[in-house]
Amino acid sequence: MKTVEVSTGEKYNIVIADGILEKCGEMIRDITSAKTAAIVTDSVVDTLYSETVKSSLEKSGFDTIKFVFKNGEASKNINTYSDMLEFMAENRLTRSDCIVALGGGVVGDMAGFCAATYLRGIDFVQIPTTLLACVDSSVGGKTAIDLKAGKNLAGAFYQPKLVICDYSTLSTLSDEIFADGMAETIKYGALFDGDFLKFLNENNARENLEYIIERCVTFKRDIVNVDETDKGLRGLLNFGHTIGHSIEKCSNFAVSHGSAVAIGMVLMSRGAYKSGITEADITDFLISLLKKYKLPVSTEFSADELFSVTLSDKKRSGDDITLVVPSKFGECKLYKTGINSLKDIIEKGLN
Repeated sequence: MKTVEVSTGEKYNIVIADGILEKCGEMIRDITSAKTAAIVTDSVVDTLYSETVKSSLEKSGFDTIKFVFKNGEASKNINTYSDMLEFMAENRLTRSDCIVALGGGVVGDMAGFCAATYLRGIDFVQIPTTLLACVDSSVGGKTAIDLKAGKNLAGAFYQPKLVICDYSTLSTLSDEIFADGMAETIKYGALFDGDFLKFLNENNARENLEYIIERCVTFKRDIVNVDETDKGLRGLLNFGHTIGHSIEKCSNFAVSHGSAVAIGMVLMSRGAYKSGITEADITDFLISLLKKYKLPVSTEFSADELFSVTLSDKKRSGDDITLVVPSKFGECKLYKTGINSLKDIIEKGLN
């Protein structure tokens, strides 16, 4: 078992271990006096793990209720969010109760945003069940829903009280869903640690889950502790995401988040190098590593299509946008440029 402590406005722990789902009730009881725990999950995870979590919570003295929505990014919208809020109100959830987010990134984002806004804020706990959620989205307090114009355009910074990461849940993931998490895992190596990139290249990720998850959440913890509300350094965590979010939107979310981020990292690396923004060209290594984990490295969408969506990107400020580009192997930097320059970078990245 590994524990990583996050020290934002209120400290909380990320607990990483194999087979701790059955103990989640007592772990949650240690950090909250809530009477009722509202489990939020999706239609796939519900059939796999809800009963285990419900039983553990009830053994620890919680009353439980459960809200289930259809699996997938298409559910991450204002209608599902509204239904979730109404469900909490109809079941008379109080400010002293808590929400338990059981699932992947969509579940965590939705449940977290509900927790941040229902009764102006109630406790919530993250129980991630995908690699992507384990290594990235369950940590750091970013919660959001998508709007028609783009991803994560309505949300709040709201930290969980606890993250319970039982990586035995990853054994049920398809290769495609596991690969999504590897895109974010590779992102952390590209951002902060060339040796970690080499480790991922030379080893089997599925055989080293505890180490990989701990390494990634430690990277993220260190950034979030310094810049909780994304005013500067935390922007580094968006490597691959500006173009990636555009790919998701252009595909009507048929391209998964991890696949889109993988392509986004390749396009941004190549485009930044060809544009003279950086002397580092990690593109070939990145492509090889992403392919190892069965991730795509190119897109059929045009520069015009992708650029059009970036105009609604939340990282845009007036006529400027801040990009994340590699500065050397295992290190990236923030690069502020005019929004119109981004189209040229995307074009160079595509070719």
